[in-house]
Amino acid sequence: MTNPVLETIRTRRIARALTGEPIAREAFEEVLKAARWAPSAGNRRLHRFIAIQDPLTLRLLRMVTPGMFQRPAAIVVICIDRAKAASFGMRPNAKGLFVDVGTAAQTMLLAAHSLGLGSGVVTSFSQAAVSAVLNMPEGLSPEMFICLGHATPTQPPGMPARGQVTWQTLTQWERFPKSSTG
Repeated sequence: MTNPVLETIRTRRIARALTGEPIAREAFEEVLKAARWAPSAGNRRLHRFIAIQDPLTLRLLRMVTPGMFQRPAAIVVICIDRAKAASFGMRPNAKGLFVDVGTAAQTMLLAAHSLGLGSGVVTSFSQAAVSAVLNMPEGLSPEMFICLGHATPTQPPGMPARGQVTWQTLTQWERFPKSSTG
């Protein structure tokens, strides 16, 4: 089946190596605009984005982010607005908050790929240090980075796959069979 959206989904990859070339502000804004259309639990929009292109801020964030191997030209920090979530009576660790982070992230990754940008996700960082570097208000918690830039032609290998992964190996139809030990 030929479909541009499905082709974008199939060809998107995490960029682990980025060039030092800056990304155009217009392209960066398109990634952020796309994130606005990501699904959100109850359409409450309990996430916030911090868009960063300043080289000094990028360096400071790399210092407190052991999981960031690439050198991005830009970063979007996806945050949860915990104060706003609490105003809706949501628990601090409600699943919907993290689902919203994930849907925003995937939407940004697909938008970046469709614009010819390399992108990657980072979650290994000190939340307290990131909050301090970015002077974040209380109640806002950084949860994920979307690193953006131009992918190098050759990428370092990712984690090795453990066996062949297909949609069929990931899918069980209807229900699991009853166990014989049951």
